[in-house]
Formats: sequence, structure tokens, C-alpha cells
Amino acid sequence: MRIVAQRVSTASVQVSGQTVGAIKQGLLLFIGVGKEDTEAVCPKLVNKLVHLRIFEDSNGKMNVSATDIGAEILAVSQFTLYADTSHGRRPNFLEAAEPQKAQTIIEYFIQLLREKGFFVAEGQFGAHMHVSLINDGPVTIILD
Repeated sequence: MRIVAQRVSTASVQVSGQTVGAIKQGLLLFIGVGKEDTEAVCPKLVNKLVHLRIFEDSNGKMNVSATDIGAEILAVSQFTLYADTSHGRRPNFLEAAEPQKAQTIIEYFIQLLREKGFFVAEGQFGAHMHVSLINDGPVTIILD
């Protein structure tokens, strides 16, 4: 599982011109699932993510976690995180999980975030989405 987490002031996702998910201060997560991944990776990644000290404290230092500030989360599925560009000019996605498996694992990941008390907005799995964000920092962290 690969996650690109961006610290944002605001973020939203639209499908066919309609906003399907939006957050204020928090994390925009682009989530990719690999073909070898299982739900077993989710608890560890959720725990790591919500306790990463990537928000600024009163001294401007990255010393505060999403849990500490009550961050909101926008989760967007993105199989392209498993693009292999090592050969030719067109990426292949052979290492990405099949859609049904990926959707099940992402839904479980989101469920775990909600169980920890986070507000989680979502993109629409498998749809063509337009994502808007104001990256705060910028801060972008990759977890896998």
C-alpha cells in the first residue's frame, strides 16, 4: 500500500462537476493498493499516519500530529501510485491491485480512520476526479 499524504488548508474532489468530498485543515491522502497487499497492512499505516508529527506547533516546528489537531482527512484512491515507468514511455500498472480488491482495502483503511474519530471525506472509487487543494507548507509525505 502506498500513500501520498499532503498537509492541506483545504481540499476537495469533484466528479462530473459535483463536489463529492471536501475538508478544511488536515490531510489529503492519495491511496494506492498493490496486488500483494492485504487488509493486514491497514492498522499499521493508519496508526503511523495519524501520529506523524507533520503539523506546526506554536513555534512553527513540525511537532504536532493529525490526532493532536483533530485534522480532517480526504481519501482519494489512486492506482497510478503503482506505475512502473522503467521501460518505454507508457507506464504499466501490473503491480496495482485489481479494482475490487483495492476498493475493499481502501474502504477498510477509511473505516479504521473513522473508528479513531476522524472526519473522513472520500473521492469516488474508479471515477475520473478533479482534486483541488491548498497544500500547507508545502508538506508532502510518502508512506508505504
